[in-house]
Amino acid sequence: MDNIKNKYADRLLFPHDDQFWFETLRAFGATEYGGSLFGEVLAAASQIAEGDYESWYVSWNAMADRVAAAGASQSDRGHTTSARDSFLRATTYYQASEFFLHGNPQDPRIARAYKLSTECYRKAAAGFDPVIETIEIPYEQTTLPGYFHASGKPGPRPTVIIHSGFDGSAEEMHVQGARAAVDRGYNALVFDGPGQYGTLHRQGLPLRPDWENVVTPVVEFASARPDVDPKRIALFGASLGGYLAPRAAAFEKRIAAVIANDGVYDFGVVVKNRVPADRWGEFEAQLRADQAPELDAMLAAQERHSPTLRWSNAHGTWATGTKSPRKFMARILDFTLANGLAESIACPTLVCEAENDLYFEGQPQMLYDHLRCPKTLMRFTNAEGAGAHCHVGASRLALAAMFDWLDEALG
Repeated sequence: MDNIKNKYADRLLFPHDDQFWFETLRAFGATEYGGSLFGEVLAAASQIAEGDYESWYVSWNAMADRVAAAGASQSDRGHTTSARDSFLRATTYYQASEFFLHGNPQDPRIARAYKLSTECYRKAAAGFDPVIETIEIPYEQTTLPGYFHASGKPGPRPTVIIHSGFDGSAEEMHVQGARAAVDRGYNALVFDGPGQYGTLHRQGLPLRPDWENVVTPVVEFASARPDVDPKRIALFGASLGGYLAPRAAAFEKRIAAVIANDGVYDFGVVVKNRVPADRWGEFEAQLRADQAPELDAMLAAQERHSPTLRWSNAHGTWATGTKSPRKFMARILDFTLANGLAESIACPTLVCEAENDLYFEGQPQMLYDHLRCPKTLMRFTNAEGAGAHCHVGASRLALAAMFDWLDEALG
């Protein structure tokens, strides 16, 4: 991951930190569906020292506490719409606050932010019409947390199952797909799977590559609802979800269409690109070895020069339930659509690509090339303002194109 380029030379803030700028752009982008305010994001970001995780937490947490308190006051005085809007924004800010703390999963600030973010979101959800329903989806010996955004239209409706990827949340999918779906007459069933925000914080479930075993129970849950048309269930995966959703569709044939935003064929490529091809066998053996102190030391040194590597190793070690950055890197080699998996997808599939993708450059094209189903590759550019990973900052533009495609794919 140390080969990641500085793709934001013209950024407004954090000129030397790719990851801080992308997360700030992500927060700016939440404005499009009410998940933030431009002025609040700018005010919080302006108090943060570049690369300083403590100042990041302090500033975002202070903003979240302030906005949540405003929402509580508005609610107490009967201003339900104002309260809904405040609680929705506080959700974004609480989730932003704990983003860089995952090097120590026991940090009590993580649990606090999770508790308050989900509480705020559920208060906001109660202010929508129809109310956004909190759900628990049966999964193995536990449940997956999620939300059902009803279309509000009569009869069984086409429904989009939406999930994030490596570090997003079901709450964030409110602004990254769910409300766009409702605006167009779809139901949206949003959930967190293993290794994602809700299950990681609540149950410590690790991220798994065989996502079909996650999506199948969700499809069954959705199909049992009288307001869902079981023949028109689409699957939408964001970020690493651009691997997870196609992976599920390779096995779960009740999926009528897939959107990979953005497409990922092989998560392990971020590791494989670190070394020349003729040294890969030796490097992989070291990754998978019980002990490799020289490689551990090298990775630690590289983290000091790459903000994105520093963050991804810390979060990835927690999310995958591994013991070290090296073991995390070995684990993600299993997240691949090679060996015929991509080719076995049968339903119409939309693969999205961002011109300035910070993480998965080249992966959408690779996925698209391997597909044998009806397929579309949709590129979003810097000129449109949509060139960032998952098109944060231009969600309305990108989601309009995606849902127009889905309208046509589902007929």
